[in-house]
Amino acid sequence: MELFLTQNLAPIMFAGLIVFLLLGFPVAFSLGACGLFFAFVGIELGVLNASLLQAVPLRIFGIMENDTLLAIPFFTLMGLILERSGMAEDLLETIGQLFGPVRGGLALAVVFVGALLAATTGVVAASVISMGLISLPIMLRYGYDRRLAAGVIAASGTLAQIIPPSLVLIILANQLGRSVGDMYKGAFLPGLLLTGCYAGYVILLALFKPHLVPALPPQARSLREDDGRSGLPSLLTLMAICSAATIAVGYQMPALHSWWSGETVGHVALDETIVVALCCGVLLAFVAAGINKITGLGLLSRIAERVTFVLIPPLLLIFLVLGTIFLGVATPTEGGAMGALGALIMAMLRGRLSMELLRQAVNTTTKLSCFVMFILLGATIFGLTFQGVDGPVWVEHLLTGLPGGQLGFLIAVNAMIFFLAFFLDFFELSFIVVPLLAPVAAKLGIDLIWFGVLLGINMQTSFMHPPFGFALFYLRSVAPANEYLDKVSQKMIQPVTTMQIYRGAVPFVLIQLLMVLLVICFPGIVSSGLDKDVVYDLDKVHMDIDAPPQNTDETSADDPLKAFQDSLTQEKK
Repeated sequence: MELFLTQNLAPIMFAGLIVFLLLGFPVAFSLGACGLFFAFVGIELGVLNASLLQAVPLRIFGIMENDTLLAIPFFTLMGLILERSGMAEDLLETIGQLFGPVRGGLALAVVFVGALLAATTGVVAASVISMGLISLPIMLRYGYDRRLAAGVIAASGTLAQIIPPSLVLIILANQLGRSVGDMYKGAFLPGLLLTGCYAGYVILLALFKPHLVPALPPQARSLREDDGRSGLPSLLTLMAICSAATIAVGYQMPALHSWWSGETVGHVALDETIVVALCCGVLLAFVAAGINKITGLGLLSRIAERVTFVLIPPLLLIFLVLGTIFLGVATPTEGGAMGALGALIMAMLRGRLSMELLRQAVNTTTKLSCFVMFILLGATIFGLTFQGVDGPVWVEHLLTGLPGGQLGFLIAVNAMIFFLAFFLDFFELSFIVVPLLAPVAAKLGIDLIWFGVLLGINMQTSFMHPPFGFALFYLRSVAPANEYLDKVSQKMIQPVTTMQIYRGAVPFVLIQLLMVLLVICFPGIVSSGLDKDVVYDLDKVHMDIDAPPQNTDETSADDPLKAFQDSLTQEKK
């Protein structure tokens, strides 16, 4: 028996953790208790050295000193302030009026607003609950299919897990030992593609099953001109002018850089060009709408002015946070701090900032940050013991022995993550499973940024899995459970059942799995957003030490020792 335990302590330890979790014990304490218990067992069996436990305090202090993890409370605070200041309500109402006249317009508005909320709030619960409270009654009022309405709201809310600034990407970067900025750059395009897939599904339904996604009736379109016109030509004209300005600035970026720096600049990085050009176009629209409102010229329609004032502030905040991170101007932690400050300023300008709002946001941020920190502490103790009993070697032999090499490993890992996501959320998966998979992926030659984004997309399904998906629980909490009288239409509205929510989530889970397959088949979806590695040819690097100096001043400037000797000579003189 003792020999069996000695040779199989790693798999027994992992199985013990699963048992603890299935029994319902808190994740953080299950990890810590398992780690300490099996550490003592290993010491008694002679597998572990007792001195190994001396590393626990050092690891705990290392977690406390990790600056990257500071981005979690900053981005959480930013999202909560924006969500509680009414930004989601304004976005949903305005974009719903903009897209409402077309079939499927309300569902498209939910997808679009879900992507915007993901890029600003980054909190799934806030996004799903906000859209469920605001959009679901309107969609039910005008005859949307209940399954589609529930599915599109839940799925759009989960975009916060893959579109930067995502909390799961911060944790994945920390666990994989990679840069958060690179993880954000790699996830940006897949997040947009996933948003496009959701919108494409809604468009297909509008084309082939239009009765499921009816358009808003004329009486429900409130953002109209006094003469009844829609005002869309004015909005399209403003968009065309701002788009032309954005393209012009993009083409002239080298010239603008040369003018600003006073030196000739021949090339500007693509990400910097995109961010700066979009900022200029967005600011132009905001200035035009501001001048129109102040002067009362009436050059812009009501919907054009409303869309501009509602969309521009969150877009500028996205550029402020993600733009500075992508350009290398700020670290993710600094970007999160700027985002939190920007959210406070936006809430104050909107007249929504109060001590009660601030207290609630700070309280929730503190709870979530402590939750993450305790799980990380427990995972650290578990991981230390697991490494001591050669757990990584066991996992490596288990996974590298799979047929198919890299492809077989990726298929097995994604199938395992998809299955575990039925029972564990992304925090638990990130802290328990990812540290075990990262060394094997690195040994197989898999890029860890690409691997992290792939796992992030897969772990997003943990919010949508019937019957345990958290996004489905959030929606169930705000969806009508009983028949009620709609105050606008004066009609009795049937409730949304739990089974309708589950059935509505299935197509979007399949879309997420399709995105996983696309990233595996086309790695460039992730790698195209990353900075190219600079490769130096060491054979061509040489130092010419025989060349005589041109003059004494240059030699002193290039040679620190010579400069120091010259300074001593000057002092003696």
